Amino acid sequence: MSAFFASENDEISEVHEINVTPFIDVMLVLLIIFMVVSPLATVDLKIDLPAASAAPEPRPEKPVFISLKADKNLYLAEQAVSLAQLAGQLDSQTGADKQTTLFFQADKQAQYQDVLAVMDALRKAGYLKVGLVGREAE
Repeated sequence: MSAFFASENDEISEVHEINVTPFIDVMLVLLIIFMVVSPLATVDLKIDLPAASAAPEPRPEKPVFISLKADKNLYLAEQAVSLAQLAGQLDSQTGADKQTTLFFQADKQAQYQDVLAVMDALRKAGYLKVGLVGREAE
């Protein structure tokens, strides 16, 4: 508690102001501590990383494209196919190799449920490596 003395004859009255000096002192000490410690918090290790020796995987000679148009027509390469025939057509085109990566592209206006129906048919047929194809923004 602090007191204010105006003159000798006045009574002692309380001052109702917050003393912010200790608060500022603590904040300055914390600021200095953080300024000293923050460079130590970053890890700066020089590591000579080895180069990768694996060759990049070659692109498939003839990629398998599955296309879904906005009008729900499904195409395997450029041949129209129904959803029920998709698994059989894929087996004949890939030689029943389930590890073949398929490239699936759908029209922007195609409904989400139709896209999921094709993805589900591919999963049921055993083709789990499916790449989604998109256009690059110009």
